[in-house]
Amino acid sequence: MAVTDLTPHALADSADGLDTLIAAAERLGPEDVAGPSALEGWTRGHVLAHVTNLGEALAGQARAAARGEVVPVYASRAARDAGIEANAGRTLAEHLAALRALRDELADAWPAPGSPLWDAPSGYRDGPLSGCLLAWWREVRIHTVDALTGTGQAVGYATWDETLCAHLRDFLAVRLPDGVAVDDVAGDPRDVTVWLAGRVPDGPLPDDLPELGPWPSSTPAPS
Repeated sequence: MAVTDLTPHALADSADGLDTLIAAAERLGPEDVAGPSALEGWTRGHVLAHVTNLGEALAGQARAAARGEVVPVYASRAARDAGIEANAGRTLAEHLAALRALRDELADAWPAPGSPLWDAPSGYRDGPLSGCLLAWWREVRIHTVDALTGTGQAVGYATWDETLCAHLRDFLAVRLPDGVAVDDVAGDPRDVTVWLAGRVPDGPLPDDLPELGPWPSSTPAPS
């Protein structure tokens, strides 16, 4: 499916994904924020901070595109990491307030479906603004599972619909070694998608899976 065809679905499903995260987080206990997430070395607070900070940064990309400007997503990798650390220690109430404010910010910042602004240049991978939306869609759905794993409000991979899974397999295929295609990996397509995303799938996969390469960078490799 072409990027332009994905945009309306990504816009709606990413909004639903953020609603899902907020609704589940509202039922957490205050102590859950400092507990471990599914990501090694990160608490749930780190994941929530990352989701919020990234969403704000990508809303900034949309506002810049509307002004006819191209700006970096983050000032630097160090600035990104520092922002996560600075906000990871928020209380649950503070995280929820930030996520709710982000929901309003994104709803205001994203162009309407079909707007020519989706083709405007952005600071994400030197690509169009639609790429920022697809990045947000991937991140909010993936990190919702990461943040809530191990809690009574766990949200599983069943929340990744078939369109998202197909998009993730296409986006993450670069992690496979040369000569290996996504279709070469046996198993349920959703479980293969989860594995490609570096997470532990619910179902079985072969024991001889290849080693995955790094996650695709948010900045293009120099030519």
